Amino acid sequence: MAQKSNGKHFKQDGAPSPRPATTGYVPASAGAYSRTDRKGAAAPSSRSARRHPAREGKRRRRRNVLSTLLMVVGVALLLVAGGMWGYAQYQYHVQDENNAKLAAYATVSDDAAQPPTIDWAGLKAVNADVVGWIYIPGTHVDFPVYQGDSNDEYLRTSAEGEYSVGGQIFMDYENSRPGLVDRQTLVYGHHLNNGAMFTDVDEFASQDYFNGIDTVWYLTEDASYELEPLFFYKSAATNGAARQIVFSDDNDFHNYLANALSQATAKSSSADGAVSSVSRVLTLCTCDYENDFGKGNGRGLLVCALKSEVSGNDANVSAS
Repeated sequence: MAQKSNGKHFKQDGAPSPRPATTGYVPASAGAYSRTDRKGAAAPSSRSARRHPAREGKRRRRRNVLSTLLMVVGVALLLVAGGMWGYAQYQYHVQDENNAKLAAYATVSDDAAQPPTIDWAGLKAVNADVVGWIYIPGTHVDFPVYQGDSNDEYLRTSAEGEYSVGGQIFMDYENSRPGLVDRQTLVYGHHLNNGAMFTDVDEFASQDYFNGIDTVWYLTEDASYELEPLFFYKSAATNGAARQIVFSDDNDFHNYLANALSQATAKSSSADGAVSSVSRVLTLCTCDYENDFGKGNGRGLLVCALKSEVSGNDANVSAS
């Protein structure tokens, strides 16, 4: 007889009791195969294993429709993006053609120290608003300069009066014709992604690039002005002071230049002394996309000081 110790049963000493004999396999009770347990819960075999064919077909059709819609939308977006890119390239092509037509009115001298000779009569026949020509040796800047009744007139309009993505290079409408009459003459041009118009002007932000260019020409029908880059600075598009033209006196003008110079990203070795003595400057202005003032809201300005002026019959002018 087994003794009880600590809640557990132990056999008496001696040989173990023999195992009861079995007569064979004893099947499980019928209740073990019931579809539900005593509480009525579902048996291990779930209904998910037997999905309804019609419902599964609907789900499959929905997935196919969604996939097709996503593919159609994706293709449409690609087509729109491709169309926009193609249209932009076409606009750049038209701009380049317009620039090439106008470039034919300037003859660049073999002597790099000499300015181009301009066919003013031919340019005026295209558009009488032409007031000058801007040329920077060693860059792509080589364009006629126009002046409209507002600063919007040639922003997106060609010399022939048609829409143009790059418009024309133009002088501030408040400046006195033909330029370099006021203490500060402002000339504007677009910064295009294809490198045209005044894109190279924004490159002067780099001191290395600035050091490689030492001459800027501004030509009018009656005079040729040789200038040198003095300094380059950046400003917000909303900064009205950047386009100041009228100054009370020389001291006011020189203080204005000194303040702009203090913001310079690049400058000439003579800039610090020159800003207190120059009488006139030519400032070239274009968009700057370095996000200093938010995308599209920055302006890059290249301030150039007068080195020499040739007027009258000695200027490089062609009347034909």
